[in-house]
Amino acid sequence: MEKYDGHAFELSVKLGKPSLVPPKQVTKMGLYFLSNLDQNIAVMVRTIYCFKSAEKDNGNAARVIREALEMVLVHYYPLAGRLTISPDRKLIVDCTGEGAVFVEAEANCSIGEIGDITKPDPSTLGKLVYDVPGAKSILEIPPLVAQVTRFKCGGFVLGLSMNHCMFDGVGAMEFVNSWAETARGLPLSVPPVLDRSPLRARNPPEVEYQHHEFAEIQDLSTFNDLHAYENEMFYRSFCFEPDKLEKLKNKAMEDGILKKCTTFEALSAFVWRARTKALKLLPDQKTKLLFAVDGRSKFNPPLPKGYFGNGIVLTNSLCQARELLENPLSYAVSLVQKAIELVTDNYMRSAIDYFEVTRDRPSLASSLLITTWSRLAFHATDFGWGEPVLCGPVALPEKEVILFLSHGKARRSINVLLGLPASAMEIFQKLMEI
Repeated sequence: MEKYDGHAFELSVKLGKPSLVPPKQVTKMGLYFLSNLDQNIAVMVRTIYCFKSAEKDNGNAARVIREALEMVLVHYYPLAGRLTISPDRKLIVDCTGEGAVFVEAEANCSIGEIGDITKPDPSTLGKLVYDVPGAKSILEIPPLVAQVTRFKCGGFVLGLSMNHCMFDGVGAMEFVNSWAETARGLPLSVPPVLDRSPLRARNPPEVEYQHHEFAEIQDLSTFNDLHAYENEMFYRSFCFEPDKLEKLKNKAMEDGILKKCTTFEALSAFVWRARTKALKLLPDQKTKLLFAVDGRSKFNPPLPKGYFGNGIVLTNSLCQARELLENPLSYAVSLVQKAIELVTDNYMRSAIDYFEVTRDRPSLASSLLITTWSRLAFHATDFGWGEPVLCGPVALPEKEVILFLSHGKARRSINVLLGLPASAMEIFQKLMEI
């Protein structure tokens, strides 16, 4: 059973008939290569954008967004294709030109009534993103699904479901902003670079690092602990304002061990320790922190601006729960810093080659995966109705995932979103008071 912190509002959405939106012009057909960095994260990511303009109502929103999609898919034609499996057992895109799925819908209320969407709530927000019925795997879901829902207040919501294997957060935002620019009659400010061959595995592959991110960690907890973790998840968000983030960085450096510390390093270390304590992990239990580092500028040569694909690489910190909790915050921060320093061109090429040899995927057993959306320009998307009044994810993809989202008008606060069993959430909540 999953509980999301919120209210008992029941959103009713009437769906129209789904249709396919192909590119406006004939585009290249055939198979489109996905790199090994794309293979690891083939999950559907659902996001929503809420628009409400004082000058324009929502009457023609669906038409404008649909027509712009036809045009932008000419540049991003692999999104109009379908995923399939290549002869070497990897995901690949068959560029069929079939098109993205598009659905129009009507809601029974105003946008304000759906509440605070900065807290993921799939039972409500999931109604704003179309689910392809009967799909048994990602191969049966088109890479891009869009739903435009009109609300009684004159606002509308664009709900997107996009496969992470097509692009990472940076690439996804560049696509959505290109789509929005097209809707406003503007040229693309960042045209996509579709060639993913710079991230092909080396021949022969060279695995030069251990790559603990793929390692399975033995769970020392009892069956009852696991049962609670899997069945009684409770979801909450915690806001860290700029002064609280500054306080956290100072706390990390107060013992003089660290010379410098970023917001991400301090916050990641802090929530890793707090979650470990809240879950009451056994002292000898190994715990792994996973997070993505944007490798675009770290590759040699760097990936081009507009690279269409995943340019992120997972790195990790690994230690026993005892080490994490008995040492000061600076110890956890230093582990995060070492994990970031690990990410070089050699490390990333080694990770690509590791997958080529093993076909392993990163293991989330006894792990925490932090996903950072706080640097993504979600709030800048303008289809002609101004910037979104609210935007964010529909749900967290896995129970081991914590999401960092920018918050507030100046985007200087960070919302930390996570799920824990109710008893652990109570402890975690107290630990957030610094």
